[in-house]
Amino acid sequence: MAEATLSYRTLLEVPGVRALLAATLLSRLASRMLTLTIVLYGLARFDSPVMAGWLAFAAMAPGLAVSPVAGALLDRMGPAWAVTMDMAASAALILVLVALDLAGGASVPVVLALVALYSLTSPLSTAGVRTLLPRLVPREGLARANALDTATHALVNVTGPALAGALVGFLGAPVALAVAGTTYAVAALCIARVPKTPQPPGHKGGLLAQAAQGVVRVLRQPTLRGLAVSYTLYQMSWGILVVAVPVFATRSFPESIADFVSGLLWACVGVAGGLGAIVTGRARMMGRERLFIAGGMLAGALAIWPVATVFGLPGLILGLMALGALAGPVDVGLLTLRQRRTDPAELGRVLSVSMSLNLAGFPIGTALAGLLLTWSVPLALLGAALASAWGAAMALVLIPREDDRPQ
Repeated sequence: MAEATLSYRTLLEVPGVRALLAATLLSRLASRMLTLTIVLYGLARFDSPVMAGWLAFAAMAPGLAVSPVAGALLDRMGPAWAVTMDMAASAALILVLVALDLAGGASVPVVLALVALYSLTSPLSTAGVRTLLPRLVPREGLARANALDTATHALVNVTGPALAGALVGFLGAPVALAVAGTTYAVAALCIARVPKTPQPPGHKGGLLAQAAQGVVRVLRQPTLRGLAVSYTLYQMSWGILVVAVPVFATRSFPESIADFVSGLLWACVGVAGGLGAIVTGRARMMGRERLFIAGGMLAGALAIWPVATVFGLPGLILGLMALGALAGPVDVGLLTLRQRRTDPAELGRVLSVSMSLNLAGFPIGTALAGLLLTWSVPLALLGAALASAWGAAMALVLIPREDDRPQ
């Protein structure tokens, strides 16, 4: 079947795809809600910005640290089982936290421990969903499947924080946590409807040895290494923008509406990102992913500077929306190319390691933004544009034109 004939409707009729996308949407919504809610919970429950910061750290850092082991588990036990286990564990841990809070037993060590445990299993879903997709979807439909996957990210980036903020504001942080935990539970029920796919051979050796193999594969295979370098630079630009855009809003608008303007700007980015992903999925991408990735990064750099930098608020709005739309070709291209050029027997561990390396660019960007913003917002935006342009150059230089999977 030619790639052009595999419509979104046909793709959704593939057994298990609808259930997987529903579980993905719900689990990402719960995760996005928790990211904001746990910070607000720390501020309200302990009256401590420091504690709120440590809770945000605990919700992410342990999972990144154990991602190679999580990837090896994905390949050994199968992604469907691993994702179900993570979603069920996440639901249980969050609901236990709510119960302890209501009973007055949510002390600092207990809350930190529960949040860290939640983080430890999170790579199973993060990489597991993208390990399942190429096993369920025909090869010629991967680009559109990845477009739908990317679109769910854009959707939850708009709705997740808004829903969490409304629940915390009107009903309190424990209610918001309970909603996030229940959403995880429903996601686990959805993933249980996904057919169990056959496991590829090649799972010899111990768990830690397989985890190390995943790290070595990413570092040695030119495609995976090139994707890691280029996408990390691209994520640096997003990290800078996450800090620079609110600072622009606070310096340009009265305090009473600055937060609203900042949120509205990011909502526009999310909407544009979802549309960009869906449109990208209709393009003939197979074999040209490398050009989509580099082209999207370079055009994104131009959207940041000069468009978003030079032309005031209208330019910032237009530039951010263009950047959101251009994230579609970059993300869909990266996901599709990485899946096509990875040995199916190693897909879980490779995705887990690769995604963790990619995420490293984001906190580097946020830290860099703090330094650049001491001079000016335009300088920070220029830094974001340069990071994205550098990522485009690295994609062309480091990613091979031909499939380089070990035979």
